Order: sequence, then structure tokens, then C-alpha cells
Amino acid sequence: MSQPKTLALVAHDGMKEALIEWARPRVEQLSQHTLYATGTTGGRLISELGLDVTPLKSGPHGGDAQLGAMIAEDRLDALVFFIDPLSALPHDVDVKSLLRLAILYDTGLAVNPTTADALLTHMDTPV
Repeated sequence: MSQPKTLALVAHDGMKEALIEWARPRVEQLSQHTLYATGTTGGRLISELGLDVTPLKSGPHGGDAQLGAMIAEDRLDALVFFIDPLSALPHDVDVKSLLRLAILYDTGLAVNPTTADALLTHMDTPV
């Protein structure tokens, strides 16, 4: 494995279970990195999978903004954000801002299990 990276794990309410199930067989791999997560997602990763995660505020209460600041300050290497494409979100502006910052600062970004696998593989490949 290459040097540990800083990774954020986020999931909309309708996608939290999918993120937990994606992470479950990857606990050992994920634990090699510095992990952050928003609100309930972070709590579940800690309680259900035993991962060492730094919890942030929930997305609508500032967690998305916290992650955006980390990206802008070059303190986050990658973001896994399982987005629920079928639900309207009251904090959609925050989500779009976070995604825009990830794109602007060329931060690794995954939005579903397939891209999350590719991102994690890339993070663990020595350069």
C-alpha cells in the first residue's frame, strides 16, 4: 500500500445502508487511511464496523461545508459520497457546492460502489 490518505465517507439517508455494506468487506483497507464522515454516517461506521472515524456535523448542519473547507485547504485526498439520485434534498445547494469543490480542486470523488472501488484501489496503489 502507498502512504495513508485522508478519505471522507458520506451518504444520503437513502444510501447509508449501501455505504455501510460497501465498507463492510473493506474495513481493513479503509482502516489504513485517516477517515472522516458526516453525522449519522460516521456514527454507523464507528458503531457497526469499528472504524476509527473523525465525525463531523451532519451534512445539512454544516458537515458538507466542513468537508468543502478541507478540500479547499488541501486536507482531503478523496471523497466517497453515496448520493441518493431519487430524493429531493433540502440542502441540495450544499451538496452541489461540495461536489463543485471536489471537481475544482481535483479531489478523488466517488458517488457509488463502482467508483468507490476504483478510488480505493487508486489510493492504495503506490505512485
